[in-house]
Amino acid sequence: MTLDRVQLTDDLSLSRLVYGMWRLGDDQDTSADHIRAKIEACLEQGITTMDQADIYGDYMAEEILGHALTPDLRDRIEIVTKCDIVAPVGRYADKRVKYYDTTRAHIRNSVDTSLKLMNTDRIDLLLIHRPDPLMDHKETGAALDEIVNSGKVRAVGVSNFRPWDWELLQSAMDTPLATNQIEISLVHNDPLTNGDLAFHQRQDHPVMAWSPLGGGSLFAQSSGALREKLTAIGAEYDTDAAAVAVAWLLRHPATILPVLGTNTLSRIASIGDAARVKLDRETWYELYTLALGHEVP
Repeated sequence: MTLDRVQLTDDLSLSRLVYGMWRLGDDQDTSADHIRAKIEACLEQGITTMDQADIYGDYMAEEILGHALTPDLRDRIEIVTKCDIVAPVGRYADKRVKYYDTTRAHIRNSVDTSLKLMNTDRIDLLLIHRPDPLMDHKETGAALDEIVNSGKVRAVGVSNFRPWDWELLQSAMDTPLATNQIEISLVHNDPLTNGDLAFHQRQDHPVMAWSPLGGGSLFAQSSGALREKLTAIGAEYDTDAAAVAVAWLLRHPATILPVLGTNTLSRIASIGDAARVKLDRETWYELYTLALGHEVP
């Protein structure tokens, strides 16, 4: 299967569908061979982009990935990771409270730690994980410029930023921010109307979507009009309701890159089904209406 690719910078593109590794440490089998099998299942579908964060798996997921990476495999994928969340677990177990740290020292240390744990000499895309109320945008912006200029990171972006957070940080940077990873799904559809997607669409910023299946809430119940419609459409394409829910995001004219995570090899092998599902305008709105619980105004 050949998936569309999305150009983030002149020399960096990502696969339109992204494999999320936030649950990598939850699997009973975290062996290098099993992790490689997951990545190979992605690559067979044209999914080359792996989404990480330093905090995933209580700060263990990056290391699990690193044990599996060979030089050849590393060259076939793009690695996205994130920093700035300090939570009182893992290597930060001595902290009294969860907080965000966007200081130059923390960003530089996080990058060096992530490189070491993932057994790589470069991060393709680094994201600031959460907006930091104490962010000194000049310090943070300079730090992000520095790590790009150093060659350790190819591109930088943000996650969970609102338009004003993006503009504040970008105002202090020479390097263009490449993307914003935000929560978007059929059941979390506010970004379609609250200005978040419009802001990025107007400026041609690709947007990454975390929790594109609503954290499983779309399928928490065995019945329901939305679930039934998704299942019916999926049957037409010989796939499941999840693929249709992801296709709903792909249909939007903003360039959305859904980030999908599962530890089951059979489900990983079907992530690419979403690219086969084509929704016309009326069907897209039919799903939107069911998700809203009422017709559009």
